Amino acid sequence: MSTTDPRAARLDHPSVAAVRTALAEHARLAGRPEPEVTVLPDAVRTAQAAADALGVTAAQIANSLIFVAVHVDGRRTPLLVLASGGARVDTELLARLAGLAALERADADYVRTETGFAIGGVAPVAHRTTSGEPLRTIVDIELADHEEVWAAAGHSHTVFPTTYADLLAITGGEPLQVR
Repeated sequence: MSTTDPRAARLDHPSVAAVRTALAEHARLAGRPEPEVTVLPDAVRTAQAAADALGVTAAQIANSLIFVAVHVDGRRTPLLVLASGGARVDTELLARLAGLAALERADADYVRTETGFAIGGVAPVAHRTTSGEPLRTIVDIELADHEEVWAAAGHSHTVFPTTYADLLAITGGEPLQVR
């Protein structure tokens, strides 16, 4: 019989470890305490499931959505959108506000290839992009309405608390309306 603690195993998962390292570095640079990664008993693959598990509203979940950004010159690059709760992103509005020709939904393979994370665990930090460049990130301005928000921490069982201001700081994100 195994005595392995499933919580510890989740915290040691390579993707979660990468997120924890990135969060620790940002906290050190900002002179703040490192956010604690919370391990949930069940996978939370939707904003509502995460909210239910945490006892918060869905609007307090920074839902990580990866899109294919189509630039006016035809280039295609990944774009991370941290959207409030289960908000449906208006891709036409966001493309216009972000100076893009279009936004397309990304499939699971594209998400994993361009971030290093599986859908359900895409964190706002610690991406392993194919280009090696930081992932352009848009942060939904509706997240500013909440004192505390929660984001994925590299696995469908892990999340961490943060603030809107800290999301902008740790991601280098751009505040934009997404719907």
